[in-house]
Amino acid sequence: MSRGRRKPDWLKSRPPSGSRFTEIKSTLREHDLHTVCEEANCPNMGECWSGNDGPGTATFMLMGDRCSRGCNFCDVETGGMEALDPDEPANVADAVAEIGLDYVVLTSVDRDDLADGGSAHFAETIREIKRRDPEILVETLIPDFQGDPEAIRRIIDAGPDVIAHNVETVERLQWPVRDRRANYEQSLAVLDQVDRESDVHTKTSLMLGVGEYDHEVYRTLGDLREVGVDVVTFGQYLQPSRSHLDVFEYVHPDVFETWRRVAEEEFDFLYCASGAMVRSSYKAGELFVEALLREGRSPEDARRRARAAGGD
Repeated sequence: MSRGRRKPDWLKSRPPSGSRFTEIKSTLREHDLHTVCEEANCPNMGECWSGNDGPGTATFMLMGDRCSRGCNFCDVETGGMEALDPDEPANVADAVAEIGLDYVVLTSVDRDDLADGGSAHFAETIREIKRRDPEILVETLIPDFQGDPEAIRRIIDAGPDVIAHNVETVERLQWPVRDRRANYEQSLAVLDQVDRESDVHTKTSLMLGVGEYDHEVYRTLGDLREVGVDVVTFGQYLQPSRSHLDVFEYVHPDVFETWRRVAEEEFDFLYCASGAMVRSSYKAGELFVEALLREGRSPEDARRRARAAGGD
C-alpha cells in the first residue's frame, strides 16, 4: 500500500510553467475546451506544454469534463452529465490551428447516457480537424462504447491515423481498477474490430503498480498482439487522491525498461513507450513518426491508410 510511503526520486516531475504553457492554456480557455492533461492531473503536463522545441502536445478531452463511469484510478469527476456542445468539434479544430499542432490526440469521457456513446460527436471532431488540414495526424483514444460495433465503426470511418483504447491493467485486476461496465474482453474486442476493419494503427496502455504479476503482463502483451495491436505503453499508477485506489508498489525504472524490450523485441510491437511517468499520449506524435521512419515509411503512409479507412 502507498499510504505513508514517500515517492521515489524517479517520480519527480517539474511543475507546469513558462510562456508556452500559459499560451496553450489561454487558447483552451478561449475556446471553452478541456484537456485530459488537466482533468486527469497528468504528471507530464509541465513537460508537454512547456516544451520549447516544438508546438507542444495537448490531449483534448471531448464531451465535457464529467464521466458516466467511476474508475478507481481516474481523477475525472463522475456523474452530472451535460448536453453535448455542438460547437465543440469546430472549437477543437480552431484551437489546433492556433496552437500549431501537426499531431493531435483526442480522447473523451465515457458517455453511457447517450444512445451512440457520443461516437458521432467524436467522429465529427476528427473530420473538422482533417477538413481544415488533411496533413495533421490525428490519434484518438476512445472509450469502449459498451462494445457497440457501429459506434466503433463511426470512429474508423472518420479517418484518424491512430485509434487507441486502453485495457488499463491485466485481466484479473479489471475490477477494482476499472468501472464494472468496463472489462478486458470488451476492450480486446474494440481493438480487434479496428484491426479487422481498417489499416489504422492501434494502440493501448497499461498501468503498472496496481498488484499485477509479471506473468500476467506477459500474457496481456500476447493477447494484445493476437488482436493486432501495434503500439503499447506502460506507466506507473499514481493515486490521484486518498479516496482512489492505493498504489500497490512503485515500479523501478529498470522494470519499465525490461517491459519495453520485451514488447518490442519479443512481441514485435511497432514501439513501446515505457516509464514511470509515461501516459498513453506521452510524446505520441514524436514516437509514432520515429517508428514509421525506422520501418522505412513516412507520416504520409499513415495519412493514406487513414484516408482509405475513412473512404476518402
